[in-house]
Amino acid sequence: MNETRIVELRRERGWTQEKLADECGVGIRTIQRLEAGSDASLETLSLVADVLGVPVRDLFMTIESDELSGRVDSFESRASDQQAARDRFSGGWFWLFIGVGIVVALLGAAFGQLGSVILVAYWAGGPLIFLALRRLYLDPHLDTKFPLSRSKHDRRLEKRREAKAKSTSSLSPETAANGEPLS
Repeated sequence: MNETRIVELRRERGWTQEKLADECGVGIRTIQRLEAGSDASLETLSLVADVLGVPVRDLFMTIESDELSGRVDSFESRASDQQAARDRFSGGWFWLFIGVGIVVALLGAAFGQLGSVILVAYWAGGPLIFLALRRLYLDPHLDTKFPLSRSKHDRRLEKRREAKAKSTSSLSPETAANGEPLS
Protein backbone atom coordinates (compact mmCIF):
# COMPACT_ATOMS: atom_id res chain seq x y z
CA MET A 1 0.00 0.00 0.00
CA ASN A 2 1.33 3.43 -0.96
CA GLU A 3 1.10 6.34 1.47
CA THR A 4 -0.61 9.31 -0.18
CA ARG A 5 -0.60 13.06 0.40
CA ILE A 6 -4.11 13.53 -1.01
CA VAL A 7 -5.63 14.33 2.40
CA GLU A 8 -2.95 16.95 3.07
CA LEU A 9 -3.29 18.51 -0.40
CA ARG A 10 -7.09 18.53 -0.16
CA ARG A 11 -7.06 20.14 3.28
CA GLU A 12 -4.59 22.83 2.12
CA ARG A 13 -7.32 23.97 -0.23
CA GLY A 14 -9.98 23.74 2.46
CA TRP A 15 -11.90 21.14 0.46
CA THR A 16 -14.03 18.27 1.65
CA GLN A 17 -13.80 14.82 0.08
CA GLU A 18 -17.09 15.57 -1.68
CA LYS A 19 -15.73 18.82 -3.16
CA LEU A 20 -12.60 17.05 -4.43
CA ALA A 21 -14.71 14.25 -5.93
CA ASP A 22 -16.93 16.80 -7.69
CA GLU A 23 -13.94 18.73 -9.08
CA CYS A 24 -12.33 15.49 -10.32
CA GLY A 25 -15.51 14.00 -11.74
CA VAL A 26 -15.16 10.81 -9.69
CA GLY A 27 -17.19 9.30 -6.87
CA ILE A 28 -16.61 10.14 -3.23
CA ARG A 29 -15.81 6.46 -2.54
CA THR A 30 -12.97 6.71 -5.07
CA ILE A 31 -11.51 9.66 -3.14
CA GLN A 32 -11.89 7.78 0.14
CA ARG A 33 -10.09 4.74 -1.29
CA LEU A 34 -7.30 6.92 -2.71
CA GLU A 35 -6.82 8.69 0.61
CA ALA A 36 -6.63 5.30 2.32
CA GLY A 37 -3.81 4.32 -0.07
CA SER A 38 -5.70 1.84 -2.25
CA ASP A 39 -4.57 1.31 -5.81
CA ALA A 40 -6.19 3.30 -8.60
CA SER A 41 -5.78 3.71 -12.32
CA LEU A 42 -3.30 6.26 -13.59
CA GLU A 43 -6.18 8.08 -15.28
CA THR A 44 -7.95 8.54 -11.93
CA LEU A 45 -4.70 9.64 -10.27
CA SER A 46 -4.15 12.07 -13.14
CA LEU A 47 -7.61 13.60 -12.64
CA VAL A 48 -6.93 14.10 -8.94
CA ALA A 49 -3.41 15.45 -9.55
CA ASP A 50 -4.69 17.93 -12.17
CA VAL A 51 -7.38 19.26 -9.85
CA LEU A 52 -4.92 19.55 -6.96
CA GLY A 53 -2.36 21.18 -9.26
CA VAL A 54 0.48 18.72 -8.66
CA PRO A 55 2.24 16.03 -10.70
CA VAL A 56 0.96 12.46 -10.15
CA ARG A 57 4.16 11.53 -8.29
CA ASP A 58 3.50 14.30 -5.72
CA LEU A 59 0.26 12.58 -4.66
CA PHE A 60 2.41 10.04 -2.82
CA MET A 61 4.71 10.36 0.20
CA THR A 62 6.32 7.10 -0.85
CA ILE A 63 5.79 4.72 -3.73
CA GLU A 64 6.66 1.25 -2.48
CA SER A 65 6.02 -0.62 -5.70
CA ASP A 66 8.73 -0.43 -8.36
CA GLU A 67 6.06 -1.30 -10.93
CA LEU A 68 3.86 1.65 -9.89
CA SER A 69 6.88 3.95 -9.81
CA GLY A 70 7.75 2.94 -13.37
CA ARG A 71 4.15 3.38 -14.51
CA VAL A 72 3.98 6.85 -12.93
CA ASP A 73 7.26 7.86 -14.60
CA SER A 74 6.04 6.55 -17.95
CA PHE A 75 2.69 8.31 -17.54
CA GLU A 76 4.31 11.65 -16.67
CA SER A 77 6.68 11.31 -19.62
CA ARG A 78 3.78 10.59 -22.00
CA ALA A 79 1.79 13.51 -20.57
CA SER A 80 4.74 15.86 -21.01
CA ASP A 81 5.34 14.67 -24.59
CA GLN A 82 1.66 15.08 -25.46
CA GLN A 83 1.54 18.57 -23.95
CA ALA A 84 4.60 19.61 -25.97
CA ALA A 85 3.08 18.21 -29.18
CA ARG A 86 -0.21 19.97 -28.48
CA ASP A 87 1.57 23.28 -27.83
CA ARG A 88 3.50 22.95 -31.11
CA PHE A 89 0.27 22.24 -33.00
CA SER A 90 -1.45 25.22 -31.34
CA GLY A 91 1.52 27.44 -32.15
CA GLY A 92 1.15 26.42 -35.78
CA TRP A 93 -2.46 27.60 -35.63
CA PHE A 94 -1.26 31.04 -34.50
CA TRP A 95 1.32 31.26 -37.29
CA LEU A 96 -1.34 30.20 -39.81
CA PHE A 97 -3.41 33.20 -38.71
CA ILE A 98 -0.41 35.54 -39.11
CA GLY A 99 0.47 34.05 -42.51
CA VAL A 100 -3.07 34.49 -43.81
CA GLY A 101 -2.98 38.05 -42.49
CA ILE A 102 0.18 38.78 -44.47
CA VAL A 103 -1.41 37.38 -47.64
CA VAL A 104 -4.53 39.49 -47.00
CA ALA A 105 -2.33 42.57 -46.53
CA LEU A 106 -0.50 41.91 -49.81
CA LEU A 107 -3.75 41.32 -51.67
CA GLY A 108 -5.24 44.39 -50.01
CA ALA A 109 -2.45 46.51 -51.44
CA ALA A 110 -3.30 45.24 -54.93
CA PHE A 111 -7.02 46.02 -54.64
CA GLY A 112 -6.74 49.65 -53.54
CA GLN A 113 -9.61 50.98 -51.45
CA LEU A 114 -11.49 47.64 -51.42
CA GLY A 115 -8.27 46.02 -50.25
CA SER A 116 -8.11 48.44 -47.32
CA VAL A 117 -11.62 47.40 -46.24
CA ILE A 118 -10.70 43.72 -46.53
CA LEU A 119 -7.51 44.29 -44.53
CA VAL A 120 -9.33 46.06 -41.70
CA ALA A 121 -12.07 43.44 -41.71
CA TYR A 122 -9.55 40.60 -41.48
CA TRP A 123 -7.54 42.07 -38.62
CA ALA A 124 -10.68 43.18 -36.75
CA GLY A 125 -12.84 40.07 -37.24
CA GLY A 126 -10.19 37.47 -37.99
CA PRO A 127 -9.12 36.94 -34.37
CA LEU A 128 -12.73 36.26 -33.38
CA ILE A 129 -13.18 33.79 -36.22
CA PHE A 130 -9.91 32.02 -35.43
CA LEU A 131 -10.78 31.93 -31.72
CA ALA A 132 -14.16 30.38 -32.50
CA LEU A 133 -12.58 27.83 -34.84
CA ARG A 134 -9.99 27.02 -32.21
CA ARG A 135 -12.56 26.45 -29.46
CA LEU A 136 -15.13 24.66 -31.64
CA TYR A 137 -12.84 22.57 -33.84
CA LEU A 138 -9.17 22.58 -32.90
CA ASP A 139 -9.35 22.10 -29.11
CA PRO A 140 -11.80 19.14 -29.27
CA HIS A 141 -9.64 17.58 -32.00
CA LEU A 142 -6.49 18.03 -29.90
CA ASP A 143 -8.28 16.71 -26.79
CA THR A 144 -8.94 13.51 -28.72
CA LYS A 145 -5.48 13.29 -30.25
CA PHE A 146 -3.58 14.21 -27.06
CA PRO A 147 -5.77 13.05 -24.12
CA LEU A 148 -3.09 13.70 -21.49
CA SER A 149 -2.73 17.37 -22.45
CA ARG A 150 -4.79 20.51 -21.82
CA SER A 151 -5.42 23.62 -23.87
CA LYS A 152 -3.85 26.93 -22.84
CA HIS A 153 -7.36 28.18 -22.08
CA ASP A 154 -7.96 25.26 -19.68
CA ARG A 155 -4.55 25.79 -18.04
CA ARG A 156 -5.33 29.49 -17.49
CA LEU A 157 -8.69 28.60 -15.94
CA GLU A 158 -6.93 26.07 -13.69
CA LYS A 159 -4.42 28.69 -12.51
CA ARG A 160 -7.24 31.14 -11.76
CA ARG A 161 -9.14 28.42 -9.88
CA GLU A 162 -6.01 27.57 -7.87
CA ALA A 163 -5.37 31.22 -7.05
CA LYS A 164 -8.97 31.64 -5.96
CA ALA A 165 -8.82 28.46 -3.86
CA LYS A 166 -5.60 29.62 -2.19
CA SER A 167 -7.02 33.04 -1.43
CA THR A 168 -10.26 31.65 0.02
CA SER A 169 -8.47 28.93 2.02
CA SER A 170 -6.09 31.50 3.49
CA LEU A 171 -8.99 33.52 4.92
CA SER A 172 -9.37 33.04 8.65
CA PRO A 173 -12.75 32.17 10.24
CA GLU A 174 -12.94 35.76 11.49
CA THR A 175 -12.85 37.00 7.91
CA ALA A 176 -15.99 37.58 5.90
CA ALA A 177 -16.55 36.09 2.45
CA ASN A 178 -15.45 39.36 0.82
CA GLY A 179 -12.12 39.32 2.64
CA GLU A 180 -13.01 42.02 5.18
CA PRO A 181 -12.58 41.28 8.90
CA LEU A 182 -15.82 40.85 10.78
CA SER A 183 -16.63 43.50 13.37
